Amino acid sequence: MTEYKFGNKRKAADLTGFSTETLKKYRLIDKSLLENIHWVKVNSRTIRYNLTLLADWIANRGDSAAHRRAIDHYLQSKLSNQRKRPGQTIKLPSE
Repeated sequence: MTEYKFGNKRKAADLTGFSTETLKKYRLIDKSLLENIHWVKVNSRTIRYNLTLLADWIANRGDSAAHRRAIDHYLQSKLSNQRKRPGQTIKLPSE
């Protein structure tokens, strides 16, 4: 199972070799990086990049089908997308 790690803009810039401003452009103008897939908004001032998917995005820039498979795998691996078995309860850490 793939572990998906998230990091701040500096970690994402180091990983990709792009500047933080270029990453921002890909997020907001180009829309190459998708919200809730390649990055998430934590609050009004903080975002985190999915470092695992960013690395895949760089590796598969010329093969969008391969990167789409990585995105599908990520979405299927999210706990919120897992099927709940009958009688199973999910206890959140705050409970």
